[in-house]
Amino acid sequence: MVPRAALGYPRSAMSDFDLGAMMRQAQQLRDQMEYMQKALESQTVEGSAAGGRVKVTATGGQRIVSITIDPAVLEEDREMIQDLVTAAVNIALDRSRDLAKERMGTLIPPGLMGPGGIPGL
Repeated sequence: MVPRAALGYPRSAMSDFDLGAMMRQAQQLRDQMEYMQKALESQTVEGSAAGGRVKVTATGGQRIVSITIDPAVLEEDREMIQDLVTAAVNIALDRSRDLAKERMGTLIPPGLMGPGGIPGL
């Protein structure tokens, strides 16, 4: 068979395609993402409500590791306490997601982040 270039045809984009190199890059990205996810588990962020009287600490992996409530808050009514804890948890989880996006964003091309991209980021 005569090469396309010898017949005067332009080179196709596929002639420059290296599937092996692409697979190696994909594996490197997976390895880096696994490493980053493990690193995120050891980093913490805090969310607070009521001027810091209710604090929630979460990991970069979005796990709640502690909830601290000032004893004075416990004198409030039950619904108020629930609202404050909920607010602090949501703030902590938002910060955790932001931390994950920031860290993972160094590994992932911009077009793959967010809606329709890599799930969970």
